[in-house]
Amino acid sequence: MRRIGRRDIVATILIALLAGAVFTSPPLQTLQGLSLDILTAMRGKLVGDRRDPATSPVVVVAIDGETYDTPPFKGSPTQTWTREIGRVLGSITEGGAKVIGFDVIFKNSIEQSEIPFGDTSFGSRIRGFDRDYLIALRQLSDSGKLVLGEILSNDHPEVPYRAQQVAVRNTVRALNVHTDHDDVIRRMPLSFAIEGRPIPAMAVELAARALGGKPEIAPSGATELSGYAIPSAIPNTMTLNFRGLGRDVPTFSFADLRACVEKGDRDFFHRAFEGKVVLLGTVLNFEDRKLTSMRLSRGNDGSPAPRCALPAPAGTVQKARSDIAGVFVHATAVRNLIERDAVTELGFPARNILTIVFALVIACAACMLAPSGALIAWLGLTAVYAAVALGAFVHALALPLTEPALASLAALAMMIGYRFVLADRDERFLRRSFAFYLAPEVINTMVTSGKMPALGGEMRNVTMFFSDLSGFSSIAETMTPGELVTMMNEYLSAMTDIIEGHGGYVDKYIGDSIVAMFGAPADDPAHARNAVRAALKCHEKLADLNANNAVFAGHGLSHRIGLNSGEAVVGNIGSRRRFNYTVMSDTVNVASRLEGANKYYGTAIMASEATVAQTADAFAWRELDAIRVLGRGEAIKVFEPLAEKGAESGEQTKVTAAYAEGLTCWRAREFAKAADTFDGVAKVDPPSSMFAKRARALVANPPPPEWTPVNTLEGK
Repeated sequence: MRRIGRRDIVATILIALLAGAVFTSPPLQTLQGLSLDILTAMRGKLVGDRRDPATSPVVVVAIDGETYDTPPFKGSPTQTWTREIGRVLGSITEGGAKVIGFDVIFKNSIEQSEIPFGDTSFGSRIRGFDRDYLIALRQLSDSGKLVLGEILSNDHPEVPYRAQQVAVRNTVRALNVHTDHDDVIRRMPLSFAIEGRPIPAMAVELAARALGGKPEIAPSGATELSGYAIPSAIPNTMTLNFRGLGRDVPTFSFADLRACVEKGDRDFFHRAFEGKVVLLGTVLNFEDRKLTSMRLSRGNDGSPAPRCALPAPAGTVQKARSDIAGVFVHATAVRNLIERDAVTELGFPARNILTIVFALVIACAACMLAPSGALIAWLGLTAVYAAVALGAFVHALALPLTEPALASLAALAMMIGYRFVLADRDERFLRRSFAFYLAPEVINTMVTSGKMPALGGEMRNVTMFFSDLSGFSSIAETMTPGELVTMMNEYLSAMTDIIEGHGGYVDKYIGDSIVAMFGAPADDPAHARNAVRAALKCHEKLADLNANNAVFAGHGLSHRIGLNSGEAVVGNIGSRRRFNYTVMSDTVNVASRLEGANKYYGTAIMASEATVAQTADAFAWRELDAIRVLGRGEAIKVFEPLAEKGAESGEQTKVTAAYAEGLTCWRAREFAKAADTFDGVAKVDPPSSMFAKRARALVANPPPPEWTPVNTLEGK
């Protein structure tokens, strides 16, 4: 996870604001409708709402394909169906229907036909054909149980012919729907201004009559019906809630109902229509089909209702479709109003804020995480938000879905672009600069730590690591150049992997020597401990190579390692045209001298007291001596790491105790006793053997009184 600065914060906020503003802007308003479509599909597929059609307050009487194929309607113009329609409507009313609405418009009457028929027109010959139908309309209208439909239009209005309007005393309401820019119906108008006054739409009129109330305008500006404030995201509209995907609206075939009238089964009409709002409309495969919020989930033209007289047509299996018959749009609107179940959408300010906040969260993730991690975060958060939105939609609250998802995805892309072009330039520079001589994990630590080395150098507390192969020149003389290169590549690769695996940085290779540092360029508070662990692992690895790698067979390679901790200057040092990232200080020189000092004591690893002090109690140590290295006047105590604390062997413990006792006698000028103590372990411990010889020499030739127990090394 990368660190973010003030510039990143400003960029994140601006990107979120831009993405949110773009995806909630009017040109992309169709995204709001798409959210409704997706939520409707998700609810239908994942949650479902299989309500019993028998509980629906609305039913549909369908002039369907069966009607067109059934006598007496088969082959007859629809204008001749009016008297049969009147009879069926009368039976529906007697069955206890609350109100009947027409979603079909008879724009003319067969009585109006002027086609010549003999010495007069055909219409004159059948004058009075619609009388029974008009009487039925008048009776139903007088009882307040009938509303005819019309289509309002400045160019081509569609209205019932004049005799029907008179019969119902102008109880005609608009069937117009609200169509979005993508030609999808998601909302229903509540009223229309006619002659300067608002007239309820068909669905509102039917619901009002069923509830026994009138639509009113509340002080808030919302339309209220029987105490229900109809939610309106777009003024004077209601967002439709297709909760049952059309399957929850019982649908009766007009042909079957006409046969039921002939049969005289009044009980069937009571069972089917008592207390219901009835909509009469056409349900055909290629007429009056509407795209709605169910276009993705695929809706149904109602649910087949119980039949009365005719058997169901063979092979008529209802299939879900992307479009539905227009009458079910009005049926859904009526049911939403009666059940107070219209969808509540957030207004523009709330949608905009929610979209910006979501985009801001993803932009922050993209700012802090790698692109792949940010993409996973986007997928995860979008899935969680979609689940929340779905849960809200189950309760008829529509949260924006596509706008936050797309805006956040755009914010993700923009933030990645911003990081690539601006924010991560320095990081990419550092990665390219160190790629060939620094381990990837060290580069990552350096970048994420936020503590980059300053160009030209800076003071850092580090631990230096020097190693060198013992007697390498004589070994090299016995090998061909190819064999030598192969062995050195194996050795240096193995050692480098261990050093870098412990957070170290290999500064340079000098022949068979390795110069490395811990604590830079990546900041590492445990650099001393990591350096000692690396030295122990390198020593173990060389023993493994000698034993198991054919390239090393017969050579018996051994190496010496020197460790020292302290302040050093690290940075890019060199000429203006060529420089190296390296380190300079007395800390470096001492580590180099300690590497060479191993040969005097027969040890493999030697560390300064400064390194020991910074490792706390992580390792088991033994103090070797106090020495004065070449080029340095001050004496330093040197130590040998034996193993991780608690992991030392019994023999190491025994040797360490004897060595410590002999060193104490040595420093107390008890040279004979020191020689005897060292001799006890000299055969298994080279440092003890070396000290035994020195002690015996001083027994033979005692030092002057000003003698100090410091070993001054003459060579490197």
